Amino acid sequence: MMNEKIQALEARLAILEAEAAVRRLQARYMFLCDTPNPEFGVKDDAERVDRIMELYAPEAVWEGVGEYYDGQFGRLEGWDAVKKHFQNFWGGKQNPALILNCHYLTSEQIRVADDAMTAEGNWVHMQPWLFSDGKALMRSSRLFNKFKKCEDGTWRFTHNRTENVFVAPLPATWASDYPSASVLMEP
Repeated sequence: MMNEKIQALEARLAILEAEAAVRRLQARYMFLCDTPNPEFGVKDDAERVDRIMELYAPEAVWEGVGEYYDGQFGRLEGWDAVKKHFQNFWGGKQNPALILNCHYLTSEQIRVADDAMTAEGNWVHMQPWLFSDGKALMRSSRLFNKFKKCEDGTWRFTHNRTENVFVAPLPATWASDYPSASVLMEP
């Protein structure tokens, strides 16, 4: 009887630990996608992309779905294709340059499989964008993501799906004070 109770508690603990790991993984991804990049010690966008890709499994899929994102983002299959997507985004080719972008996550729902080896999660996020030419917009998306626990015990994305909720123009002067670089994580 006591052994069964311990096993039940261990199973519940594994699910709670998986939820926490997925939550941290999703938040880290959004954090690394913010501009200016707040991760201390990241010297350039190539290193930012490398740190983002540490969060993805080799078989990962990243896709934009729905009537607005399907044509804009499409579907990328495999680690190399996902990495190329991020390299294209931060490859210094943006004109005008993105100078401010911050992700705000809400409406979290995480579901962990009984064996605590895979999970799915939904979020809604909003993010203001400000470009070097003064153009600004607010973007909101629904996220439906899948995750797995790898052999080394780390959790990784296996599927990122994003669907547009809305894109709204903002006045060029909506943000008056914002940093050119983040110093938040400096020692």
